[in-house]
Amino acid sequence: MFGVRSLIKMSSLNPLAMLEQRTAEADMLIEYLKEHVELLKENATIQANLRKEKKLLAENAKLQQDIDELKKQLLEKERKRGVLDVSMPSVQCSSNAAPPQPATPAPSTTSAATVRSPPPSDNKMKPEKKEKKPQPAPAAGQDGIKVDVSRLDLRVGRIVTAEKHPDADSLYVEQVDVGEPSPRTVVSGLVKHIPLEQMQNRMAILLCNLKPAKMRGVTSQAMVMCASSPDKVEILDPPGGAIPGDKVTFQGFPGEPDKELNPKKKVWEQIQPELRTDGECVATYKGAAFEVTGKGVCRAQTMSNSGIK
Repeated sequence: MFGVRSLIKMSSLNPLAMLEQRTAEADMLIEYLKEHVELLKENATIQANLRKEKKLLAENAKLQQDIDELKKQLLEKERKRGVLDVSMPSVQCSSNAAPPQPATPAPSTTSAATVRSPPPSDNKMKPEKKEKKPQPAPAAGQDGIKVDVSRLDLRVGRIVTAEKHPDADSLYVEQVDVGEPSPRTVVSGLVKHIPLEQMQNRMAILLCNLKPAKMRGVTSQAMVMCASSPDKVEILDPPGGAIPGDKVTFQGFPGEPDKELNPKKKVWEQIQPELRTDGECVATYKGAAFEVTGKGVCRAQTMSNSGIK
């Protein structure tokens, strides 16, 4: 009876012992794999360093050739100029050094490379005079074109309708007739300054060649010109008798406006500081009035000596 029980007990322990043995073997295998991965990483690093070293050596050889060629060219030029001795330093390039610039030649009796020219004749050598090339006049603007108010497409317009922007409390969305087949959509931040009823069916001056810009989801195709101060804004009025599409011109500033102002050239940003109302509320650029030919000048209602934007 005792022998049977012992046999049963030993048979029940064998699976557990086998599991422990296999666990130990698995741990050893994991450790072996970790060591193998580390060896592979080290080997990959060594290979990468060898490739980098070969590349640097090739670049160094090419750089040395370029320096030698520059030295030859410089020596030849100095020889033609009649310099008796030209000292050229010996340059050794390290694998990570930047290309050196050719050194300024100086007389020397101990030189790594020396060029001797034939002895000068009895006639004294006169230094060559270098002709001064005329410098081009600086461009008036970043695009090489003059920057003045003639590049702005300013027109008389009529605000047909205006309403609050659906997603911005400070903005109006207007439909403006500027003499084109269909009105332009214009977004203006005038809610705090002009009552909505005063925006309806009124005449204004529009800047029409700004690049269209999306403002809170609505694309604005022009800008209403206003006299402006930190606490007050007034829309500029065109002269009596002006109609939508009439051009605004400036005496002394002829020229055709850009089809569209390039925001990168900052044309509007350069012109805007010179736009002001004068002492009589007339809108001006450098003293020249905003004028509709044959009809009169544009002005603010009450704001004199104020900026315009």
